[in-house]
Amino acid sequence: MILPIYGYGHPVLKKVGEEITPDYPELESLLENMWDTMYQAEGVGLAAPQIGRAIRLFLVDTKQTKEEGKEEEGIKKVFINAQILEETGKSWAYEEGCLSIPHIRGDVDRQAKITIRYQDENFETHEETYEGINARVIQHEYDHIEGVLFTELLKPVKRQLVRRKLEKIRKGAISVSYKMKFIGK
Repeated sequence: MILPIYGYGHPVLKKVGEEITPDYPELESLLENMWDTMYQAEGVGLAAPQIGRAIRLFLVDTKQTKEEGKEEEGIKKVFINAQILEETGKSWAYEEGCLSIPHIRGDVDRQAKITIRYQDENFETHEETYEGINARVIQHEYDHIEGVLFTELLKPVKRQLVRRKLEKIRKGAISVSYKMKFIGK
């Protein structure tokens, strides 16, 4: 089932997510719906706050961004109760966007390498290190479960330039090709 993606301005996007346990209600169905929602919206990641749930859950699929034959360089994973343990390497800028903030993109500086501890959909614990675009997508989705949006990481001048567009999103005065829920509507 395709779920509505919550738009900029909705309070759930600013909440720090709560940890969940294996008995979280209908988790398997929720994950399936999140994958369907992400793919329908043409995203590479989706965090639970973006579908209205303030829990520590996000999923990532960077395999779809890789050119044919290099898909194994990407990742397709569920991250539950994630904690970034370390961010290292040279900081680099890359233009990011967000399904909750459509039609706005901007350069965000992030460190090149992360080490993260998380649980998968079977609640098995993993500690892994990622680099490059895989690390960046994880950092972006991780920010969602910490109540941080990529627009907060933009340079001050860019933040000023997108202020009006953000207000339009808050009010739901935009058109997108996927289901969204706005605070102003």
